[in-house]
Amino acid sequence: MDVGTWLVVVTSALLVISYAVMVLLILRARKSRDQAQADRSSALNAEREQIASMAVAAERNRIVREMHDVIAHSLAIMIAQADGGAYAANDSDAAQRAFTNIAETGRGALSDTRRILGLLRNPDADVELSPTPDEAGIDELVQRTEESGQPISLIRVGEPVSLPSASSLALYRICQEAITNVMKHAPGTLCVVTENWKTDAVVLTVTNDAVDAQPPGGTGQGLIGMRERAEIVGGSFSAGPIEDGWRVRAVIPYATLEDLDG
Repeated sequence: MDVGTWLVVVTSALLVISYAVMVLLILRARKSRDQAQADRSSALNAEREQIASMAVAAERNRIVREMHDVIAHSLAIMIAQADGGAYAANDSDAAQRAFTNIAETGRGALSDTRRILGLLRNPDADVELSPTPDEAGIDELVQRTEESGQPISLIRVGEPVSLPSASSLALYRICQEAITNVMKHAPGTLCVVTENWKTDAVVLTVTNDAVDAQPPGGTGQGLIGMRERAEIVGGSFSAGPIEDGWRVRAVIPYATLEDLDG
């Protein structure tokens, strides 16, 4: 074989080897790309599942909070009315009022409970979790509490404004739970509900004058729920003993976090 032929053979062999290496590299690159796409797709699916799972957990927690607030307050009212009815056994009018209030409170709690449980059975149903109370809701709440025999007063400072539905519900539920705690842990003491409507937020305080006020017993879910309700709309919450009793304080801004982000 002469030199020219040898060079042609070597060159051809190198070209074949180079082509084979190039094809191998291309195939390897494609495989690596496909694997990377599969990994990204898997990670994306896992992230979506995690987000969905967190959304379900958040919704269930929201439903549990509603269930707790509705049942705890209604039971506190009914127990107070039942105790009052026992003392009013010799006063037919007073006893009748107590029994009427017990029945009305029970029916309302049953209706709310059925609606809440309906969401657990069918989470995709287009059903309002609970009616969003307007400003009259707290007036009615205080009135119903007073009728149960619990000393209570309402002080409103400033000009009330129309709140977003989430903020309105947070204000109502925090007030409801704070009153419930007074009825459970310091029954008979004066409960004072104050709404201070400021420039950019409403400050709700619920105090009672129990001299030996101590943190509420139980699991503490009520305080946790109140704090979550305030913070989820961009507000703040505190609770604890004061010089002459116990105080719950919540600040509910007029603008929600979504409004501020927008």
